[in-house]
Amino acid sequence: MAAGVHRWRGGRGGAAPTRRALAVACAAFGFAGACRPADVAERAQVLRAPGPGVSLALARARAASIGELRYEVTLEIPAGRRQPIEGDLTVRLRLDLPAVGSDAPLVLDFTGGPEAVHRVELNGAPAVYGLRDEHLFVGPAGLRDGDNELRVRFTAGDGSLNRNDEYLYTLFVPDRARTALPVFDQPDLKARWRLTLVLPRDWQAVANGAEQERVPEGERVRVRFAETEPIASYAFAFAAGRFHLLEAERDGRKMRLLHRETDPERVARNLEAIFDLHARALAWLQEYTGIPYPFAKFDFVAVPAFQYGGMEHPGAIFYRAPSLFLPEAATQNQLLGRASVIAHETAHMWFGNLVTMRWFDDVWMKEVFANFMAAKIVNPSFPEVNHELRFLLAHYPAAYAIDRTAGANPIRQRLDNLAEAGTLYGAIIYQKAPIMMRQLELLVGEEAFRDGLRAYLDAHRYGNATWPELIELLDARSAQDLRAWSRVWVEQPGRPTVRAQVEAADDGTMSALRILQQDPAGRGRVWPQRVEALLGTADGGGSRLPALLRTAVTEVPEATGRPLPAFLVANGAGLGYGRFVLEPASRAWLEGHLPKVREPIARAAAWLSLWDAMLEAELAPDRLLELGRAALSVEADELLVQQLAGDLGTLYWRYLTPERRLAAAPALEGVLWRLLERAPSTSLRATFFRAWRDVALTDSAVARMRRVWAGRERIEGLPLSVEDTTALAQELALRGVADAEAILEAQRERIDNPDRLARFDFARPALSADRATRLAFFESLREPANREHEPWVLDGLRFLHHPLRAASAVETILPALELLPEIQRTGDIFFPLRWLNAVLGGHQSEAAAAIVRDFLEQHPELPAQLRGKLLQAADPLWRAARITRR
Repeated sequence: MAAGVHRWRGGRGGAAPTRRALAVACAAFGFAGACRPADVAERAQVLRAPGPGVSLALARARAASIGELRYEVTLEIPAGRRQPIEGDLTVRLRLDLPAVGSDAPLVLDFTGGPEAVHRVELNGAPAVYGLRDEHLFVGPAGLRDGDNELRVRFTAGDGSLNRNDEYLYTLFVPDRARTALPVFDQPDLKARWRLTLVLPRDWQAVANGAEQERVPEGERVRVRFAETEPIASYAFAFAAGRFHLLEAERDGRKMRLLHRETDPERVARNLEAIFDLHARALAWLQEYTGIPYPFAKFDFVAVPAFQYGGMEHPGAIFYRAPSLFLPEAATQNQLLGRASVIAHETAHMWFGNLVTMRWFDDVWMKEVFANFMAAKIVNPSFPEVNHELRFLLAHYPAAYAIDRTAGANPIRQRLDNLAEAGTLYGAIIYQKAPIMMRQLELLVGEEAFRDGLRAYLDAHRYGNATWPELIELLDARSAQDLRAWSRVWVEQPGRPTVRAQVEAADDGTMSALRILQQDPAGRGRVWPQRVEALLGTADGGGSRLPALLRTAVTEVPEATGRPLPAFLVANGAGLGYGRFVLEPASRAWLEGHLPKVREPIARAAAWLSLWDAMLEAELAPDRLLELGRAALSVEADELLVQQLAGDLGTLYWRYLTPERRLAAAPALEGVLWRLLERAPSTSLRATFFRAWRDVALTDSAVARMRRVWAGRERIEGLPLSVEDTTALAQELALRGVADAEAILEAQRERIDNPDRLARFDFARPALSADRATRLAFFESLREPANREHEPWVLDGLRFLHHPLRAASAVETILPALELLPEIQRTGDIFFPLRWLNAVLGGHQSEAAAAIVRDFLEQHPELPAQLRGKLLQAADPLWRAARITRR
């Protein structure tokens, strides 16, 4: 192909790739052995019959023949959300016709039916075209070797336009651009986009390109945006509607924020921090990568009830509005969370947008770098925070929750069709991969790691790359065998079981310390990694000994001759990844003295090991609840307070029987309220209050909840937001108070933001005391239109399946599982697992566990990755059923 955006050369231009170059690129494109250089006839056959979705074969065939891609899109957006959106699309491309043959059509992706395409022109003449299997076929008559221009008049699909009464926004990741408009919907066909929107005159709009002009046309306005840099189709985006527009300048860069928040005090309280955090992230990333911000402008949108925390569209980042506009009583975790999501999405401008994965089997790459860089960016802004501890708590529990299950997946997963790409997402990508990346940086060295990333970004800027290409680059800078290291950490699922083994000498010292690593899958794998073992003393102090685990047995010679420890935590610095099993003496000491451990990160690592022991039925949940309550009572580190409070809530609702829960309630409620009253900061008061609210069960606690909700009892130093009082009203309804409907109706009158009110009204039937009303709410979710606002749906499902309502909701588990393939097909990327977690999260009964087991047995046709999501979500239910049965 001629000069232009070309995937094999990272957008640098050059001649069409030779057959040898295509063979090399094909080998890098997928998994080893997953593809081979296709000849012309094979590519042509794929293009004639690609099948539904965007298959790997189709993507390879098009990538071998298409370059210099440009789109011009005009969309006419009416004020009414049910009125159709009409569109005009012009596609300009360079076609390498010999690569596919003269009888192969041009294949675009579009899920609209024949009625959605009104006119197609190819190179200035009416085109021969057809629609089938979610594709628009054009030609082959009229196609040229070289430059081509395609024009399509169409009606846009609504599936990913997220239309509301007063606004809409796109969300096209991973392959949803094709649900709205005809496009080559694969990440390695990056293109320059030019967008025009025709809107109601009082609407604001934002897109990837800068707004160039607004031309009034009667009651409407035509808004034209500048052409973008080369970006992937999933990153093309726009939002339009009745938004407030705010502008600021930082470090000479103009930024714009669009939002719908109606509380001016909340906006004013958060605004400077929002702009400042973006500016700091940009400055850090430019310094670290050595590459200036790679796009023309930098705007962001706060979207009510956005499906994700954020989405990194170049020049137009979208956020969930509550992630930016924090309440007055924001917790430390909320403040850290906002800084992290801003840093994460900003990092994507380099990792994901400047350089994009070639295929979605490497989607984890953009996410791991965004998360990994976010931690580095955020740390200096919060000097009072123990960031090693935060990394441990933010990543390890969530990653362990997947890797301990039968549905565990590797970081890098095989993907044959982008229609299934949404099933790749989850905690392994977002939480385990940064752990892996930290271990990789420790192996390579911080400077060599940074230099390798700089070379990677520079070599592939505005193009595409794969994980093997990055590993090859880093391998050249390291004495380690990174390819072998990657095979265990990246290409395979699971975590090791790690034990410390102490041998005592006659004089009371250690004659040996060994760290043993075992593969629970029985395949003999070893996860090369660095750990630091804490040799604890009776007063809770101690010393750390570093070790590099490369083999199944690692000797720690520095331990020889040291006094026998009172307790030993093999992962005392929180670096290692695995199930760290405490040897009996250490576990016994920690069960009695955990709060005495001086280092917060060692306390956290020990707590995670005790949590694993509880899940393996080696430690009674009652005992762990008692220990956690005692630890929480004296814990000084706010990060650990948050972790303990959350885990105690999980223990309380999931792993205690209803009878034991009632018995434990008074003591847990009492501890949390006392901690609330003496908390030294608003952040801690908010943490303890919300933890107390979520577990309150006794009559006296429920009565206090009512007084706080009504304003008859105030909590000194804790201003309650409307979200807080809404949560109180909902919790009172779940506890079955007699006047629940009156409370909910009164709360409804307090909500003045229309978006928050719509969310409250949607989920309210799931709170009803009437079982038939609750079941009718679930039945309504069978209709895809009622699942459009996914966060609202999840609210309702969590209310429906709350532990206090679980018995009456068991009958909806099977139909919810039966909907799973449709949920995956119609929902956004995180929705299938979140749907499952919301449905199963409140259950602990053997009856509920049996429903899931039977469903899996009776549906062997369930796609492997979707089956994996169900196994992940069901694991806590199965464990809870076993534990409570005892």
